[in-house]
Amino acid sequence: MRFIYKYLGLAMVLGTLVACESEFLEPVPESAISSLGYFSNDEEIETGVIGMYDAIQGINSTDLDDNRGVQLEYYLTEMRSDNTRTKSQEGEAAQFEEFTVSTANGIVNNYYKSFYNIIYRANLVLANLGNASDAKAAQFEGEAKFVRAYAYFNLVRLYGDIPLVDGLIGPLDNETAFTRVATTSIYELIVSDLEFAANSLSNGEKFRASKAAAEALLAKVHLTLGNYTDAQVLCENVMSYGFTLEPNFNDIFYNEGNNEIIFAIAYNPGIESDSQDFSAEFMNGVGRTVGVNYVTDEAIAALDEFGGDRTQYSYRVDPSQPTQTQVVKYLPNGEDGGADGKTFSTDATLSGNDWIVIRYADVLLMHAEAILAGGQETSAAAALASFQQVRDRAGLTTPVTSITKTDLLTERRVELAFENHRLFDLIRFGVAQEVLSAFSTANGYGFTATDLLLPIPQNEINLSKGLMSQNPGY
Repeated sequence: MRFIYKYLGLAMVLGTLVACESEFLEPVPESAISSLGYFSNDEEIETGVIGMYDAIQGINSTDLDDNRGVQLEYYLTEMRSDNTRTKSQEGEAAQFEEFTVSTANGIVNNYYKSFYNIIYRANLVLANLGNASDAKAAQFEGEAKFVRAYAYFNLVRLYGDIPLVDGLIGPLDNETAFTRVATTSIYELIVSDLEFAANSLSNGEKFRASKAAAEALLAKVHLTLGNYTDAQVLCENVMSYGFTLEPNFNDIFYNEGNNEIIFAIAYNPGIESDSQDFSAEFMNGVGRTVGVNYVTDEAIAALDEFGGDRTQYSYRVDPSQPTQTQVVKYLPNGEDGGADGKTFSTDATLSGNDWIVIRYADVLLMHAEAILAGGQETSAAAALASFQQVRDRAGLTTPVTSITKTDLLTERRVELAFENHRLFDLIRFGVAQEVLSAFSTANGYGFTATDLLLPIPQNEINLSKGLMSQNPGY
C-alpha cells in the first residue's frame, strides 16, 4: 500500500531483473537486465531489496508454477490447525484439514519453492554488498538478513530439517541445494541474522524490515527455542518504541499501516501484478475456489466464549449459505459482498488488503508468554499488564489476577484468529498433538504426530538424485 511491488523475475540461480518502482526509488528501465554485474551501486541494490519483499508478496496467479509467496500460507497453517477448513472437502485443499497431505501436493511444493526464492533474493543482495556505499550497506544487509531469517523461520517450522543455503550457489551445487541440515543449524542462522538486523536497522518502516520487526520476530524465535529471558527483553524493547493497540479491533485490518502494525506485506487493489487473491478465496464462489479457510465449529465456540468485541470482526455466517461461516478479517478491499456475500464494486480477486505478519498485540501476548516461561501459571504484574491490555481492547475489562498456560493459548487464539499463528502456537506450547488428536477424532480426520511437519515436496526429492530424504509418515 505504501509502495508498489512489481514482480522481479529472478530465477533461482542466475536470474534477471525487471522493472520495479516504489516511493523509495526512481523507476528503473523497463527492459530486462541481467543480474550478473547489475548490482553495482546503491540504486541498483535497492531494486534487489525491493525484490525480496516482492517475493514474499508473491504472484496473484492461478498457476502453481508461479511463486505465490504468502498468498497460500493459510493452507499450511490455519487449515492444519483446529481453526479453519474447506467448505466442500474437495481437492488438494481438503488434504490440509483432513491431515492427509500428499508428497505431491502442489500447494506444499509452491510454498517451499516460493520461500527458497525469497532466500535466494536475500542472498543476492548480500552477495553484492561490496558495491554499496558506507551509508547504505548496513541497512541493506540488515534488511536482507531479516528477510532471510523470516523465510527460514517459516520453512523450518513447517518442514523440519531443510537445506541451508546462506549464499549464492551454482546450478550444479546439488549438495547444498538438497542436503537437509538439522534444525539447530537453521535456527543458529536465523538468530544470527535477526540479531544483525536488530542492531543495524532503525524504526519507522512497516512494509520493510525495521529494528522493531527484527526484535519481535527474534522474540518469537527465542520463545520457540525456550529462551524465555531473551524473549522477554526483546518484547520489552519493542514495547518501548511507541506502538499502540488500535482502539477499534476491526480497524487493524482496514486502516492499513496503523500504529499496531509492526511488519506487513503490502498489496494494492486492481493491479494483477501487485494484488492478492486470498481475500476472495475466503468467500463463497467469488474467487477461483468455492470457498476455503472457512471457520471450524471449534474456533466459533472459542470466539463466542472468549472473543468479546473481536468475535463480530473475526467470522460471520455466509450470507449465501447459513450453515457455513467465513473469515472476515480480510474482506476484499473492505467490502462485505452485499446481501449475497458475492457482489463487489471492485474485483475481489485483485484485492489490496495488506497481510499482517507482526502486530503489537502479538508482542504483548509474547511478553506474557516469556514471563510464564514454560510454566503452568503466572501472577507476575508485568505479564498481567500486557495480557490485560489485549483483553481491555476486546471489552473484557474484568481485571485478571493470574494467567494459566491455557488462558494464554486461548487468548492468542481469539486475538490472532486466522492470521496463521494457531498451528505454531500449539506446537510451541507443547499441546499440538493433544489438541489436534482430539480435533481430528471429533471430525473424522486422520491426524497423527507425524502430521506436525509437512512432507518435503516429492519434486525436490526427485531432483536431489538420492540426496534428500522424506519426513517420517509420508
